[in-house]
Amino acid sequence: MALVAMSMLGACTTTQRVSVQQPGDRAMTCTQLREEFGKIDEVVKDGQSDQGVNAANVGAVLFFWPAAVGNYFTARDAIQLAERRKEHLMTIYNEKRCDNPANANLRFLVPAELLSPVASGMH
Repeated sequence: MALVAMSMLGACTTTQRVSVQQPGDRAMTCTQLREEFGKIDEVVKDGQSDQGVNAANVGAVLFFWPAAVGNYFTARDAIQLAERRKEHLMTIYNEKRCDNPANANLRFLVPAELLSPVASGMH
């Protein structure tokens, strides 16, 4: 029985969870944003797979059904976070007008002098 429990723990789904906003998002080029969209699409696809019928979920239903429910909700949460991240990045993508090929590697840089009052806590 312990062996079954150990194998079930190893069979849990592992959909990657992403942070909606990450440092450096606004500094990404249009090309980098498009690459990030591809990564997010993979997370969503993995999450959808983890929600469906797979070895981990079948085993969980047979031996410990709450694990199957947990797998489903964990995957659902990961998908929702990924979709919110994509919306956040799409806002940046649109602000940079990335649909214009001339903006493919455009970067918005903020001069350090403008950031120093913020960094030192001055308003």
